Amino acid sequence: MKVAAIQMVSGVSAEVNLRQAHVLLSGAAHAGAELAVLPEYFCLLGRRDTDKLAVQEVFGGGGGSGVIQQFLADTARELGLWIVGGTLPLATPDPAHVRNSTLVFTPHGECVARYDKIHLFRFDNGHERYDESRVLEPGREPVMFDLPSRDGHRWRVGLSVCYDLRFPELYRAYAARGAELLLVPSAFTHTTGQAHWEVLLRARAIENLAYVAAPAQGGLHENGRRTWGHSMLVDPWGVVIQTLAEGAGVVLGELDAARLQVARQQLPALEHRVL
Repeated sequence: MKVAAIQMVSGVSAEVNLRQAHVLLSGAAHAGAELAVLPEYFCLLGRRDTDKLAVQEVFGGGGGSGVIQQFLADTARELGLWIVGGTLPLATPDPAHVRNSTLVFTPHGECVARYDKIHLFRFDNGHERYDESRVLEPGREPVMFDLPSRDGHRWRVGLSVCYDLRFPELYRAYAARGAELLLVPSAFTHTTGQAHWEVLLRARAIENLAYVAAPAQGGLHENGRRTWGHSMLVDPWGVVIQTLAEGAGVVLGELDAARLQVARQQLPALEHRVL
C-alpha cells in the first residue's frame, strides 16, 4: 500500500490552508497513494492559541459538519483516497476549550474514526513557551481503525498526535491490539524536533515492529513559529523510507505487509513481552 505523509507550513487563514491541502492531497492521489495523512493543525496555525476557538466545529459523525470536516469528506470522495485529517479543533461543552482531533475519512467520504489528542504539550526553556492546556481539552481514549488496501490486506492503524510520541505506552497498547501502522501527525517545534523527532519515531517503529507515518508542519510560519518538519515514513526495522526536511510537499512510500510479517517472525519481541 502506498502511503503519503503531507508536509505543510500552515498559516493564519483556514481558507488558504485548505486550498494548499487540496493541492497536496491531489498530488498524493495522482502518485498512487491509497492513504494520505495531513499534519497537526493543517487547517490553522493562528497568531494566538485562542484563534483555534474561532474555527472550531461541532463533530458531524459520518457526514461532516462544518467547513473543515466537509472539506475532508468531499476531498476524500473526489480523489478516491483515505484521508486522515491531521488535527482540527472540535467543540467541547466548555466554550474556552476545544479538542485537538484527528478524523479519518474513507474514499466514500465517510468519517470512520475520531481520535482526540491525549497528551497536551507544555514546554518552557526560558525563550519558547507553550502550554496547550490553556485552550485544549485532552482526549481519553486510544483509537484504531481498519483500512482494507487494494492488495487485499487489512491494515490495523493506531492514531496519535505529536506530543503523544513521547509516551511509548500508548503505542505498546496499539501493538498489543494488532496495530501494523502508527500515525503521528505533528507540529513539532524546531527546538524539540531537532533534538528528538527522528529518534522517537524510529524507536516507536522498532519497539512495536510497525510502520510509522509522521506528517509534520515544517518551516517558518506567519505567526513567527518555526516547526521542525522532516515528515517521514519509517519501516518496522526502524529504517527511514522517505523524508522531507522543510517546506510543503508529499512524502511517499510503500508499506509491505509481507515485510512486516517477516520482521515480526525473525524478531518475535512482541510475543516476548512480560510486563
